[in-house]
This record gives sequence, C-alpha cells and structure tokens, in this order.
Amino acid sequence: MTHHNPRTPRATAQAAARADTSAARRGFAALVTLTVLLMLALLARPVHATEIQRVVSPGGIEAWLVEDHTIPLISVDFAFEGGATQDPNGKEGLTNLMSTLLDEGAGDLDSQAYQTRLEDLSVEIGFNAGRDSFSGSMKTLTANRDAAFDMLSLAITDPHFDKDAIERMRTRLIAGIRNDSRDPDSVASERWFAAAFPGHPYGRRTEGTEKTLAAITRDDLVTLHKHLMARGNLKIAVVGAIDAKTLGPLLDKTFGKLPAKAELVKVPDATPKTGVTENVNMDVPQAVIRLGLPGLKRADPDFIPAYVMNHILGGGSFSSRLYEEVREKRGLAYSVWSYLAPYDHAGILMAGTGTRSDSAGETLKIMEEQIARMAKDGPTADELKKAKSYLTGSYALRFDTSGKIANQLVGIQMENLGIDYINKRNDLIEAVTLDDVKRVAKELLGGKTPTIVTVGRAAS
Repeated sequence: MTHHNPRTPRATAQAAARADTSAARRGFAALVTLTVLLMLALLARPVHATEIQRVVSPGGIEAWLVEDHTIPLISVDFAFEGGATQDPNGKEGLTNLMSTLLDEGAGDLDSQAYQTRLEDLSVEIGFNAGRDSFSGSMKTLTANRDAAFDMLSLAITDPHFDKDAIERMRTRLIAGIRNDSRDPDSVASERWFAAAFPGHPYGRRTEGTEKTLAAITRDDLVTLHKHLMARGNLKIAVVGAIDAKTLGPLLDKTFGKLPAKAELVKVPDATPKTGVTENVNMDVPQAVIRLGLPGLKRADPDFIPAYVMNHILGGGSFSSRLYEEVREKRGLAYSVWSYLAPYDHAGILMAGTGTRSDSAGETLKIMEEQIARMAKDGPTADELKKAKSYLTGSYALRFDTSGKIANQLVGIQMENLGIDYINKRNDLIEAVTLDDVKRVAKELLGGKTPTIVTVGRAAS
C-alpha cells in the first residue's frame, strides 16, 4: 500500500523565515495541533463499525466517506495512479520534487503567505511520491473546513512552482541524497532495486540523483502536474465530522478544476532478476543485507496465502522463523524481517537485516536456510493457527484513528479490492489452509536463488 509525509508545521529554518508571525499566534496553533494529535490518539473504533459511504459529487467525482462526529476533525487522503515511474529518463526525482512544491505558494499566496495561512487555520497538508502513485493528505478542524478545502484546492490545482522555491527544495533534496549515500540501509535498498530491475523504472531511485535533479526545469514540473494529476486517475477517502451532502460540493470545489484524464506513460510489467549478488564496500560497523525474490501482485488469487506465509517466515516480527533463528537463538541481529511488496507492475518478496560485519556470512546463510526450509516443508499447523489469530486480531489497529482509516480506504481503492473489503478481509485470512500456504511457499521460494546485496566492510 501508499505512505504520506505532511510537512506542516515546517522545519525550524523555514519557520524562522516567517519571524513576523506573532509568538502568541504560533503558540495557539501549536496548542490546537497538539489537541488534534491527542484526539487522534483517542479515536478508536472496531473494524465492523466502519460504515463506508460512496459519495459522488454533482460533478461526478467519487470519494469514500466514513462519517464520524465523535470529534470535530476531518481527515482527507487521496492518490493519483502513476508516481515516480512517470519521471522522464534523465530527470529522475521529478515527481518527488513536485511533492515538495505544491504547498510552496499557490493561487494568490506566495510560499510564506501560504504556510502562514495553514498555521493560522491549524491545517496539515502534505504530499508524497511513491513508485506507482502520487498521494496527499489533509487534516483540519471542522470549524475551518471550508477554508481548509480551499487551501488544498489551491495546492492541487494552482501551484506556483516559483523559481526560488524550486531551488530551495532542490537543494534540500540533494542534501538528502548525499546523506543517503552514506547510509548503508539506503544504499542496500537502492542497489538491490537497481540489480533486480535493470532498465525498468523500478530500478531507479524515486528521489533521483544529484545529476538528474539538477536537470529538472520549471517546465518539467508544469508538464508533469498537467499529465499526472487528473480526475480520472484519482482516489479519495474522507473520514470525520462531515456528511455526504456537505462533502459532494467540496469535492468539486477542491478537485473539479483538474483535467478529466491523465496522460500517463505506459509502464511495462517486470519480473525481478534472481541470482545476482553484489557486495558494496562501506566502512560502517554493521553489514546490511537485502535479499529478494519475485513475489505476487495484489490481484493474484494466491496473494492472501502468500501474505500469511510471509508472516510466518519474517513478517511477524517477534514470532517469525527469521526472528527466532537469527536473533533469539544466535543473537546475530536486533531486527530481521521479510515483506511482500505488490507493486503495480511487479511483485517482490524482500528480506533483510543488519549484523556485525564478521557475522554477515553466517547471518545470510541462516536466512537462506530458513527460506529453503519454508519452501520445502511449509509451516506447521500451529504456526498457521497463530499467524491467523494475529493477522485477524491486529487488523483493527489499522483503523484506530481517522487518518489511518482514510489511508486504508485509499489503499483499498487503489488496489481495486472493493468497498466491502474491510468486512471480507479477515474471512479471507481464515479461509487459508495449510495446503494453500505450503503450495504457495514452494512456488514462490522453491528452486530460486535470491538477488542479494550486502553493504559493509569488505571483510564481511
């Protein structure tokens, strides 16, 4: 599924640039924000109590709504199909750069005025670029509802892309890329995707490189905005103190000015390469290990059995086989994990850990042994029972705040799982049999050599 990065309130340096803002007003905004966070933490509801309404605006824009007047808060999540895969060759990082600029001046407000207005309203707006989608979110108190939707509309439909903001954000992103180049986890992930998806958009950094970011122009941003952000590839979820009658016109006001259809570059399906091994020399105390195999797309009928299998292998942090063998029995790592990533054009099963450089070989061997063991024998009946119990029992935790509910609903829409998926999901988990898991484990893990990347001292 898509994750958001709200950027309001701003970092200290940017806040300092607005020194004319009174301390009293800032203090009030901070107090309101803390109050909102507290209310979010207290908002909990069972999954079965989440009634989802399909709302269609007068202009034909659809959103899923969970109406809840428990607290005076509204959360909005939305996503456009097509993310960093839409970056032109040589201008990787374009979509990510755009995500930092939509709230840096819009409509008749320059960057400082826009950010000041958000703070006055205690509104949070943020955007995020993923591989397959471009997403955003907004949170507001109901008292500021109309003004908040106005601010979101400006950012989405009328961003400035001012030269000074472009250069400021470009500089910040380049600094982040330089920091990532010294971070073994970031390097391992980058090199793994490059090795697994050569020549495919998935093999490129979502953030781009210093060179590609330097090549991006304002015209590139304007073109991307026009082609990517359209009503036809948009999914929306709204949660909180608002009814369907009120929401409909606000959807048109916020998103109605966008083009009807996106102009997306076609992205080919891909299968990650296997059997590639790369060792990256870096003078760091711990060696980082990433290994991966082809996985499944979300629409595959075997995805749920594979999801349960992965929980037993490495997805259930403190109960998984990888955790038991690598950490509990041998103390080789603090954390070891695996996950299924169902992208739009490929599926992967990734595992990883960090360990002492002199233990990297042993740790990698144990991880590969556990993958082979799962492929050969599958899980036990007791492991399956415990996995089902955890996965069904913990599902409600994805819906314990309005923001989480909105995020989940957008993800369900993006994956075309249906408006009734929340009610069906646990039944799908319970329907998985031991034979299902054994079969899927053998098909996914058996007879395949993972692509492996290690980052650490050469001796490891």
